[in-house]
Amino acid sequence: MNVPKNELFSVLQEFNPWWSGQPVADLPDWERSATRQIREWIEDPGKRRTLLLTGARQVGKTTLFRQAIRRMVNGGFPAANVLYATFDHPILKLAGLDRTMQAWEELYPPVPGHSRFLFLDEIQFVPDWQTWLKHQADFHGGRRIAATGSATPLRDGAVESGVGRWETIPLPTLSFGEYLRLRQIEIPALPTVRSLREVFHWGPGEFTATAKLARPLTAHFHEYLLRGGFPEPAMVNDLTRCQRLLREDIVDKVLKRDMTALYGVRRVLEVEKIFLYLCYHDGGILDVPTLSRELDGINRQSVNNFLDLFEATHLIYRLRPFGYGKEVLRGRSKLYLADAALPGAVLLLGRRLLEKPDRLGAAVETAFFKHLFTRYYADQPVFSYWQDKANRNLEVDVIAQLGDRLVPFEVKYQDTGSTVSKLKGLRLFMEERGAEHGYLISQRWEDFGLLQPTSARKGHERTPLSGRILSIPAPLACFWLSA
Repeated sequence: MNVPKNELFSVLQEFNPWWSGQPVADLPDWERSATRQIREWIEDPGKRRTLLLTGARQVGKTTLFRQAIRRMVNGGFPAANVLYATFDHPILKLAGLDRTMQAWEELYPPVPGHSRFLFLDEIQFVPDWQTWLKHQADFHGGRRIAATGSATPLRDGAVESGVGRWETIPLPTLSFGEYLRLRQIEIPALPTVRSLREVFHWGPGEFTATAKLARPLTAHFHEYLLRGGFPEPAMVNDLTRCQRLLREDIVDKVLKRDMTALYGVRRVLEVEKIFLYLCYHDGGILDVPTLSRELDGINRQSVNNFLDLFEATHLIYRLRPFGYGKEVLRGRSKLYLADAALPGAVLLLGRRLLEKPDRLGAAVETAFFKHLFTRYYADQPVFSYWQDKANRNLEVDVIAQLGDRLVPFEVKYQDTGSTVSKLKGLRLFMEERGAEHGYLISQRWEDFGLLQPTSARKGHERTPLSGRILSIPAPLACFWLSA
C-alpha cells in the first residue's frame, strides 16, 4: 500500500512539534538512570555506533528519547536535524524507514555543519531493520541513530552482522532506588556504596548505624514488590488497579499482540499457559519435560520455542547451570520474570503475597537478580546458578563470573536468624572454587554484617576458610545496586 505523502507529512509533524517551534510537552521532569548513558552518547561525536535501547513494554523507552530531544532542542541544537518516529504507528509502519527519511528531508532539509539525529521507536516492527541499521552505519556517517525495541530478534545472521555497528543499553523495569524517587519517598542519608565489596571493610559500628537508618526501607521495598517497576502502574495508588494495569498493559499486550505480530505465533492459549506456569515457578529451575506433561502435553520443542520468545520480548531472564561443556548445554535453566510484581499480579495475590513466605522469597530473589544484572551488564558478566552434583539440595542462587573472579549470591528472605550453618551450599561453593567473597541477601536487619564461613565438607565443620560472607538485607542491597 502506498502511503499518501500528505498523510506521512502530517504524522511526522505531529510527532516532531519542535520543527515548528513548539515545546516537547507532557513529559515528566524526573528522569531514569539510563538518561546519563544516552546523554553521553549524544554529546560524544566519536560514538558513531547506533544506540539500541531495549526493554519490555512500558518501561519508559519513549519518554527517555523525548526527554533527550527536549534537552537537545532547549540547548540550541537545530530542531530540523532531530527526527523522532515510532513504527508501531500504522502510517509509519507502512511507509517504512527509507520513505520516512525521505519525507523528513523533504520537509526540513538538514542544517549544514551538524549531525542529524534519528530517534526510532519500536523499530522491531520494521522488516529487516538490522540490515537497514548496518547500511546506515556503513554508508551514512553523518546520521546518528538511536532506536528502541520491545522485542529483540532471535539469533540469526542479521543480528551477527550488527556486531561492531551498534551498542545496546538494556532498560529493565524501575530499580528500587528509581521507584523511591518516582514516588517521591524520602530516602534516608545512607552511606554511598559504589560496590558491595566496599562493605567488607566496614566495622561493627558502621553496620549498626546503617541498619538503623535503612530499616524503614523494608515497608517501601514490600510495596515495590507488589507494585513493580513499570512507571505508570507504579504511580497508581490503588493496588488493585495497579496490578490490573500490569496484567492488561504489560502481559496481555506482549502475549497477544507482540507474539503474533512479530513472531507469527497463533497458539496464544499455549503461550498463556506457559507464562502462567512460569509465574507459579518464578525463580525456580525449570524442567521442560515436567512442564510439557503438566500443560496438556505441549511438546518440548514448542515449550523451548516459546521460552525463546519470552526472552526476546524481555519478559524473562534465563540462567544456565554453572559449569562447562555438556553439563551446561544439557542442564536445566533457572528462570526469573522481568519484574518481581508480575507473578503476584497475574495470580491475583494482591497483598496476600506478603503473607506467603515462598512467594515473597521468590519475589525478592527476582528483584535482586534484576538489580544485579542491570548494575553489572556493562562489565559483561556471565550469570549462572549452582547445584552440587552429589546433593541437589545444596545450591547457590546466583553466580556472577567476571573474568576469573566468581561471586556467589544466596537469597534467603526469611524471618529467622542467618547463621553460617544454614549456608552449606554457599560455603561449599566458596570452598571448592576459591571464591573470596560471598553474599547472603537476607531479611533481618539484625543479621547485617560479616559472617566467617567454615568448611562445608563433612568432618571439617570447624575449619575456617579464607573467604568471607556478607549478610546484607535485601532492601539495602537493591537500593545500593540501583544504577
